Amino acid sequence: MMGAGVNPWGAVLALHLLCAALWVGGMAFALMVVRPSLGALDPAQRTAVTSQVFRRFFLIVWHAMPLLLLSGYAMLFGYYDGFAGVNWSVHTMHALGLIMAVIFLYVFFGPWPKFRAAVSPQRAAGNADRIRKLILVNLVLGLVTIAVAGLGAL
Repeated sequence: MMGAGVNPWGAVLALHLLCAALWVGGMAFALMVVRPSLGALDPAQRTAVTSQVFRRFFLIVWHAMPLLLLSGYAMLFGYYDGFAGVNWSVHTMHALGLIMAVIFLYVFFGPWPKFRAAVSPQRAAGNADRIRKLILVNLVLGLVTIAVAGLGAL
């Protein structure tokens, strides 16, 4: 039997994977479950529910995204000794993760405040649609990143 303790790098990887699952899974849930369900509501109710969904989801991403990046860098530099010690998949995941982070920051500081400040459901809906499209881009990038992780693991 090997050592009985928890491998600290395994714990960092677990944190990394959990953060990725929260972020990517949250985007899939928002787009594939919540958004279609909102059609049953009138515009004012739809705006109110959308606001609460985004607020809660963005709070999760504000915790998951930095932990995801920090845990990735911890493994990259602490376990693999930097970019030279990893294969193509880690380079690809790194690039895609940074792009996703930039898109999230744009959403959070761009269309999201405009959505919250909108005085009419029509204006709110326009900003919500911009947010939805960018979340869709991030969802696709997140799914590609997960596929790259699997392809590069073996």
